[in-house]
Amino acid sequence: MIYFDSCYLARLYLWEPDSPAVRAQAAASGDVACCLIGWGELVATLHRHLRDGRLTPPQFRRLAAQVAADVRDRLWTPLPVTSELAEAQARRITGLSGKVFLRAADALHLTCAAEAGLKEIYSNDRHLVAAAPHFGLKPITLTQRQAAAYDSTYALTGSGG
Repeated sequence: MIYFDSCYLARLYLWEPDSPAVRAQAAASGDVACCLIGWGELVATLHRHLRDGRLTPPQFRRLAAQVAADVRDRLWTPLPVTSELAEAQARRITGLSGKVFLRAADALHLTCAAEAGLKEIYSNDRHLVAAAPHFGLKPITLTQRQAAAYDSTYALTGSGG
């Protein structure tokens, strides 16, 4: 199992330069997980695209429905947020130096991945990536160079620039 934060989950549904690499990694692993709050964060990201005019209302509704279908069909797994997880989050935050920049949702993602026994977390969020080692996690950010290598359409057509 690999852990995607909601930024990387969004790349399964929206086009970003690194989406091909993220999608290829998800396909290669066969088992993607994210904390349950990632589902809401993902739909909020889709809604932001609607608000910004990058998605039409029908596109937004279709994508939100696809997210729910993918969870139901177990294409990715939302890991539960329990009182034990919240306690672990608080305990881990309490043990951090005051110099570590950490947002509550990032701390929950990091705690969820660590408590699930994972050793890595996939994200391109610079604050989450910087905090990951404090939770015993290796952060992995897939690059645009990797994305180009995975994007066979780009390689075949030479378009996309």
